[in-house]
Amino acid sequence: MDEELKENIMGALEQVIDPELGIDIVNIGLVYDVDLDEDGLCTVTMTLTTMGCPLAGILTDQVHAALADIPEVKDTHVDIVWNPPWTKERMSRYAKIALGIR
Repeated sequence: MDEELKENIMGALEQVIDPELGIDIVNIGLVYDVDLDEDGLCTVTMTLTTMGCPLAGILTDQVHAALADIPEVKDTHVDIVWNPPWTKERMSRYAKIALGIR
């Protein structure tokens, strides 16, 4: 996958807002990786802020919806992982400022 397409996918994922924090999943640092195979299957490797997060289904649905408009993406698979665990250090500077975290 070329860098431009990866940027498009990450940009689309910035439309997915974590309902608890009100900030997108990319800036919170929940998205670990995206990959697109030759058949157009986009695998989004991500985590959640807490294990057993009740929003997992909602976020997964929103990821599918966000990537539906990208022509190269024919199907989406969301792989939720717990390793490495999410920490606030994964957040972008923007997210930390928005949430008042130093």
